[in-house]
Amino acid sequence: MSTELPSPASLLDPSIWDSARFDGAWHPSRTVRAVKEPATGETLAHAAAATPADVAAAGRAAAAAQPAWAATPFHARAAVLRRAGNLFEAHAAEIHEWLTRESGAVPMKAGFETHVAAAECHEAAALASSPIGELIPSESPRLSLARRVPAGVVGVIAPFNAPLILGIRSVAAALALGNAVVLKPDPRTAVSGGVVIARVFEEAGLPPGLLHLVPGGPDVGEAIVTDPSIRVVSFTGSTRAGRAVAEAGGRLLKRVHLELGGNSALLVLDDADVEQAASAAAFGSFFHQGQICMTAGRHLVHESLHTAFVEALTAKAEAMTVGNPFTDKVDLGPVIDEPQRAKIHALVEASGTATTGGSYEDLFYRPTVLTGLTDGTPAWREEVFGPVAPVRSFKDPDEAAAFAADSEYGLSLGIITRDVMKAWDLAERIPTGIVHINDQTVSDEAHAPFGGVRASGTGARFGGRPANIEAFTETRWITMQSRPGPYPW
Repeated sequence: MSTELPSPASLLDPSIWDSARFDGAWHPSRTVRAVKEPATGETLAHAAAATPADVAAAGRAAAAAQPAWAATPFHARAAVLRRAGNLFEAHAAEIHEWLTRESGAVPMKAGFETHVAAAECHEAAALASSPIGELIPSESPRLSLARRVPAGVVGVIAPFNAPLILGIRSVAAALALGNAVVLKPDPRTAVSGGVVIARVFEEAGLPPGLLHLVPGGPDVGEAIVTDPSIRVVSFTGSTRAGRAVAEAGGRLLKRVHLELGGNSALLVLDDADVEQAASAAAFGSFFHQGQICMTAGRHLVHESLHTAFVEALTAKAEAMTVGNPFTDKVDLGPVIDEPQRAKIHALVEASGTATTGGSYEDLFYRPTVLTGLTDGTPAWREEVFGPVAPVRSFKDPDEAAAFAADSEYGLSLGIITRDVMKAWDLAERIPTGIVHINDQTVSDEAHAPFGGVRASGTGARFGGRPANIEAFTETRWITMQSRPGPYPW
């Protein structure tokens, strides 16, 4: 299979995909949904709106196509993934426009998504040639080995907040390992989380039937989880929805990988530089309007620095610009929709004192700093998923560890200090799947394991060879001997 295929002049020409469904080719969809721009309310295009019946058809078609793909030589599968990575890079500007207009991403966020998407594909290309088993000893005179085989059909359910990254990280790895995929992007980001991925793999030469696009709501997600053709479900979303996915999958004895919500703590120890800490904190809480699972949702600052930190973070928040990232140079864009804005504002109104922010215009929510919080304050206990930085003080490392660990979540942790070994010891006492010392809580790299504990998910199910192989393959024990042995009957 040649790695040299012509790159299209336009990857996302709406005449190809508008009002169409995808199963390896584009077909008119019976039902469609308007693609809205949060910043303006403008309708940008129309995307297919899938139904549970569409999921059933996709599952059957994917199951029929998957065996031939699994039998395809690894280098041919790798070539498709490499081409996909190259297409993300070649058409980054075009993809950025859709990420900006459909999801409200500022240019830095859009660039981060396409960078990681390309990296996910290149990492997956290498995954195709990874060792797929091991020789193991046997009590009998035979060859005994454990082999990893494709799971079959993988269902991928991805959210709106980082639509490209949170879809491609499962799609690319699953395809590289010989699976077929049914992808359900959030209907609010059906283009940047679905159409983009489908078009990339279409142009990369992925054989028909291996990738199916089914944008839709909870009924479509439920259909993916319960469909008998789909054996593994990779879900990224809220903890509430994740619990329902896990329950439904468990009844069917189906493997479900969950990457859920977070309320990550950022600890600022007594020897930290306040200005550096406030800069990191602003990024950790306000990047992409706080709509990131790893967002710094709880700022814990040593009592000796608390006042200065609040003042510095408040100043940074007040200096940030909020507006339409497609037409203006701004720091923050819109939140995704009115229900999300209403949730953010209700939590702010019920929580402490805002030193700045706490206000909005349309879907543009001002970056907000909250003080005067307690253990039971709603914005402290819950995942806000908005540009809100709740700040509390602590008196010593023991109290800091206790505050940070007092959460149902366990995704990411940031610690800022000049004493990295102190930070290491402190991190050992706070259950999280990710730790960043002298950094804020938001970071993602395609080759690094990613996932949380507690209500943040079922651990690292993405990133790096071990996690991806574990997620998207099954283990088969195989023995071989030259002839059947003697038996007593």
